[in-house]
Amino acid sequence: MKNRKLKNSELNRKTVDEAMAAPRTPLILILDNVRSLNNIGSVFRTADAFLIEKIYLCGITATPPHKDIQKTALGATESVAWEYVEDPVTLVASLQSKGVEVWAIEQAEGACMLNDFHPTPQQKTAFVLGNEVKGVQQTVIDQAGNVIEIPQEGAKHSLNISVTTGVVCWDFYQKLQAK
Repeated sequence: MKNRKLKNSELNRKTVDEAMAAPRTPLILILDNVRSLNNIGSVFRTADAFLIEKIYLCGITATPPHKDIQKTALGATESVAWEYVEDPVTLVASLQSKGVEVWAIEQAEGACMLNDFHPTPQQKTAFVLGNEVKGVQQTVIDQAGNVIEIPQEGAKHSLNISVTTGVVCWDFYQKLQAK
């Protein structure tokens, strides 16, 4: 059989302990007032898939444990480091003071298109992802100073935050792997 679907037992998945001990992708995700528990869970799953260093949950963003986060996270809240910080502006400033390059994922004047974004190996980076309706707060964009936009050709010019997270994490991960 040419393209036989693999069984879960054939996927060579890491245990939670192995995943936590594995070298991490130098990327931090900051969720700015994300309201959907399912979206939060999906972000955890994506972060697990690409061994993202940490997730910060800010503002109204809910935190684990919560059954609706777990429904989509499927246990990834145990394999990805996370922390709640109420104010994302203060968090961004703190990360910047530690040498982290922070980028808001948003549609904004002067934004760098994702295809033109080239992460620097060994440079710790953070992506801020915003509310499902309002996006990343302007005060957070102002503090970050850097914006990445995902090029889109359709009529809506809008992606769900969990889809956006998958796109930008995959892009970051594969660009670092290519270097």
